[in-house]
Amino acid sequence: MPTETTSPEEMLPLTPAVFHILLALAEEERHGYSIMQQVAETTEGRVKMGAGTLYGTIKRLLKAKLIEKSDERPDPALEDERRVYYRLTGFGRRVLSAELSRYSKAIKVARKWFGGRFLNLCSHRPKSCNSSCNGGKASARRSISFKIQRMGGRLV
Repeated sequence: MPTETTSPEEMLPLTPAVFHILLALAEEERHGYSIMQQVAETTEGRVKMGAGTLYGTIKRLLKAKLIEKSDERPDPALEDERRVYYRLTGFGRRVLSAELSRYSKAIKVARKWFGGRFLNLCSHRPKSCNSSCNGGKASARRSISFKIQRMGGRLV
């Protein structure tokens, strides 16, 4: 568990579940089911987070003070009061920023090694991959670039 003097870099690397939950909360406060939907949407269904993984991870993130519960409701008239909303803490935002910076550095190295081309990371055989697939990287880059822009563009 982090202390008052823990730096964001000491929390790295993040597990995929932690990374995707923090990324989902970077944009706005969300309840558990909304986090699951956001993760599925931003990963185009490649990451499916079950309730056990989600709530176990949320419990650890709360303990580590990377997220906190929120009493605010987007529209109280439309909300079920049983829903618990979560938001990033300042420390959680700094940890996410540090992880995105780490990913950005890794991508720069990969571009250098592979001449600016991304590796073909398709989950299927390259021969069955059509030319527009690009290993799924184009849409993933757009999603991460969008998140970086939404967070102020400070992460690249």
